[in-house]
Amino acid sequence: MWYATLQQMVEEAPFRPREQLIERQKLFQSIHKHTHLKGPMDKITSVAIPLALAGSCMFLIGRGIYNMSHGIGKNE
Repeated sequence: MWYATLQQMVEEAPFRPREQLIERQKLFQSIHKHTHLKGPMDKITSVAIPLALAGSCMFLIGRGIYNMSHGIGKNE
C-alpha cells in the first residue's frame, strides 16, 4: 500500500518543465549579487519593507520617550 503511494509520488510531474528550471538556474547562478537580492522584486521585500518597519518603530519609540519625558497622554 505505501509502495503504491511512493511510486505515485516518484511518477508525479514537476511544477515546471526541466528546460525552464535549467534556464532559471543558469540565470540565478550568473548573477553576482547577494543571495537574498537575486530576484527582480527582492529589493522590495528584503530592503524596503524592513527599512519601513524599522523607521516606523524608531518614530514610535521616539514619540513614546518624548511623551513620557513631558508627561503627555497620562491616564489619571
